Amino acid sequence: MRSFRTTAALGVYVAVLAAAPPPRPGADSAPPGSEVLSYNIEWRFIHGGNARLTWSPSGDGFAARLHLESAGMVSSIYKVDDEYASVSDRELCAVSLTLQSNEGSRRHDTAVTFDGARRKASYRDRDLVKNVTVTHETEIQPCTQDIFGALYALRRMRMEPGRSVEIPLSDGKKAVMAKVEAQERETLKLGPTTYKTVRYEAFLFNNVLFRRRGRLFVWMTDDERRLPVQIRISMPFYIGTVTLQLARVSKP
Repeated sequence: MRSFRTTAALGVYVAVLAAAPPPRPGADSAPPGSEVLSYNIEWRFIHGGNARLTWSPSGDGFAARLHLESAGMVSSIYKVDDEYASVSDRELCAVSLTLQSNEGSRRHDTAVTFDGARRKASYRDRDLVKNVTVTHETEIQPCTQDIFGALYALRRMRMEPGRSVEIPLSDGKKAVMAKVEAQERETLKLGPTTYKTVRYEAFLFNNVLFRRRGRLFVWMTDDERRLPVQIRISMPFYIGTVTLQLARVSKP
């Protein structure tokens, strides 16, 4: 069931990893103030878990927090309870990223610090069960985005279908130029609500940021809110497809 955690987490990442093209006059706006996006996670046609993404201004920048937990049958087989936290500056450049993961019998505490002046990302992962710590340093661009700040960069802009962009992105272990492509407009009906959306694909699998084979998509509303209402990861049959659908929007 570790594949569920990995795939579900990456699904949430899709909601927070696409970056925007260079600003066009009148196209950019400030990121939203404070909000909570709650998602239901479906895996192999069953309810597999829940995700909650909180975004809010913090000091001279922004803070994001993602809580990911398994549910139902998945939780009874392989319980997942992960907490991600991120800080970005006012330009949405990454400052820090932390992960506290509780997955089955695994317990990890991970921290990444981004230093744009030195062009370095410092990664530290501590296995709390084995009491083993791994450190790593990666070269990055002066303004590299993490998965959280990048979502809100995309939400500030409008990238029309047919356009694509490559942006500097890092998870601390690896730094890449990630391609994000706006593909086409689609109408989605999620429960009682119908959304006009634009579908994006982020090319992060297949030895880009992640080694696994797969495809990542996000559907974002084609309006001023630019809400990521659906996220989908398609992976080989032995893992399957994970779909996240927006359940509600609220205030912290």
